[in-house]
Amino acid sequence: MKQTILTVTENAPLTSSVYRMRLRGDIGANRPGQFAEVSLPGLFLRRPISVCCAEGDTLTLIYKVVGRGTELMTRLPIGEKLDVLTCLGNGYDLEASAEKPLLVGGGVGVPPLYYLAKELINKGKSVSVVLGFNTRDEIFYENEFASLGCRVTVTTADGSCGIKGFVTDALPEDADYFYACGPLPMLKALYRAADIPGEMSFEERMGCGFGACMGCSMMTRSGAKRVCKDGPVFKKEALLW
Repeated sequence: MKQTILTVTENAPLTSSVYRMRLRGDIGANRPGQFAEVSLPGLFLRRPISVCCAEGDTLTLIYKVVGRGTELMTRLPIGEKLDVLTCLGNGYDLEASAEKPLLVGGGVGVPPLYYLAKELINKGKSVSVVLGFNTRDEIFYENEFASLGCRVTVTTADGSCGIKGFVTDALPEDADYFYACGPLPMLKALYRAADIPGEMSFEERMGCGFGACMGCSMMTRSGAKRVCKDGPVFKKEALLW
């Protein structure tokens, strides 16, 4: 964990409810799958946001407006100074995958997979990506994944773009390991549908973000684990599903 003051250099909408914020400063050594916690003016609890990319002195966060805190984030101007905790949680295991990893993201579970895709491609892996959304208007970062060299498939629940259905309707047959992030129903469906090993990143409400309050605990095969500190990424075989 690293506490740092970062400066907002971008804060712009990607869709009607999803925004990208870029922050500049001493961001620390973030890894794919880790998250940051942002302190916002007038609010007591920090807001946990997954890291979309960490490069040089720039941290990229993508967030969805779901409440008071994230709505306040949309109004932060360029040049705003923010108190941020970075390098939080345990990220994805970059050494676990074989040659053809599959990345599966749903909604705002998509951002941390972009950082992961960059690192896997740098390792010479052939990366497939399946992105799931409800409708065309919610799609973001499809082109960014493709620009990295990933094989990208988009699904929408209403069929307005890509394959009609869910991410489990578009899983490639040649993948030998998967990484996933998204809502709990998607993760459970993927757990049942994928007959290969993998890792899943969980979204939970958090109080402290670094393991002190125990508010984000979940049960695994080896007992209770804190999503913020022991996770947010867990191996498929650790889950009680």
